[in-house]
Amino acid sequence: MVTIRPVAVDSADAHALLQEYFALRASIFPGGGYRITFPAPDGFREPDGVFLVLYDGEEPAGCAGIRRLEDGPLGPRFEVKHLYVCDAGRGRGWGRMLLQELERRAVEAGGAEMVLDTHHTLDAAGSLYERSGYVPTEPYNDNANATRWYAKPLA
Repeated sequence: MVTIRPVAVDSADAHALLQEYFALRASIFPGGGYRITFPAPDGFREPDGVFLVLYDGEEPAGCAGIRRLEDGPLGPRFEVKHLYVCDAGRGRGWGRMLLQELERRAVEAGGAEMVLDTHHTLDAAGSLYERSGYVPTEPYNDNANATRWYAKPLA
């Protein structure tokens, strides 16, 4: 059974998934030089954020978080960070499940907009975001690992 639970971003399960995610990104990042920055726990605590782990049974198999940013043109804005699903979970809809749960939680926290950044080489991620209603937007940060920025108004 698949479940999604909020956890501390510095918990053992979250840290292990983030290590896996960062190692994968670093190994395929064009030209090397992928900057690894583990997220600060304060940014992923409710009500200003949350970090989720998706469990396949009791095995951690995916993760993602949101954190509150400064308000944007639509009002309160949350940023999606570190959406990752392990190899065995890909193609099973788990990334969409995580994204939908993040959106639900952002709405509950009064969010008006979700934003995210990604890299153009992450085709599956870009497709997920576009199928989920995210549209290209101007860069809202200076993330050296990003080449694309997306936004989605929340209803």
